[in-house]
Amino acid sequence: MIMNNDANTNSQTTTPLQAVLTRGAEAETCADPSSVMTLLGESSGAAGFTSYRSTFATGAVGAPSHFHTKATELFFVISGSLQVLVGEEITVLNAGDFLAVPPHTPHAFAAAPGCEADVLFVFTPGMDRFDYLRLLGRVLRGEADPKEIAESGERFDNHYVDSPVWRAALEAAKAETAKSEAAKAEAAK
Repeated sequence: MIMNNDANTNSQTTTPLQAVLTRGAEAETCADPSSVMTLLGESSGAAGFTSYRSTFATGAVGAPSHFHTKATELFFVISGSLQVLVGEEITVLNAGDFLAVPPHTPHAFAAAPGCEADVLFVFTPGMDRFDYLRLLGRVLRGEADPKEIAESGERFDNHYVDSPVWRAALEAAKAETAKSEAAKAEAAK
């Protein structure tokens, strides 16, 4: 229950929270060529949350550098490894690692170089972020204009920022992948 103070009567009222249950077999998914997002549950309001699970293919890039003004974003790596930017520092989260990124902290993420990643994401408070994930899917399929993402910044509390550190990390990962693929092709000859 949430306790609310009513300023007019100086009394307290209770608002019951609703349980959210999503059966794995019935969960909605959003997919692009390099990841699948399973939408687990969300509820709005100060005590609300949004939770989804993303599986990233090897080399998959997740979100570019951004921050939230209201939400804390939580990461839990189920398996594999996730490369994460927090502020200006890059780290790799491995299976079992947990990270909480507070509001106003720039961050970004991608599968760690040469790795896949399976990650549970939770945002609190919730802000109907499933609509944002659906929008991303429509943009990737060419069904929506990419500028809709930029225009939705306030609605979904996503504020994109440039990060030279993150751009350099992605370029390094891309170069490492190309080098690895060239070595595999050479070995196959």
